[in-house]
Amino acid sequence: MTIELWCLFIAGLLHALSKAPLVKAQAQCAGGYDNKNPREQQAALSGWGKRALAGHQNQIESFPLFAAGVLVASVSDVTSSLVSILAIAYVIARVLFLVLYIKNIATIRSIAWAIGYLSSLALLCSPAWG
Repeated sequence: MTIELWCLFIAGLLHALSKAPLVKAQAQCAGGYDNKNPREQQAALSGWGKRALAGHQNQIESFPLFAAGVLVASVSDVTSSLVSILAIAYVIARVLFLVLYIKNIATIRSIAWAIGYLSSLALLCSPAWG
């Protein structure tokens, strides 16, 4: 399996991993984690819990573009080391994005988001230069 496909797998795991801080925030609410109405509980979060929710949602939103980019590179048989670097950059940027979002470090968080987004776009274009 290629590095890009491993990064795609890890990015899929980020769905669950990005939810861990959100679950922690919900568990700290009065009455603990509300498994009957988790979305209502999430909507009522504030502070770092609300940012954890936003980070989790953003991870889910960013995944399809990255997945498409990796798949385009794979089916086009682009073997450039840049493709691997872009996939790794996406994963690292997304992990940093989540941490920075929760810690409320907005400017660097936006840079991490841009790196992940641009990596995905570059992967989509990889057949043109690969």
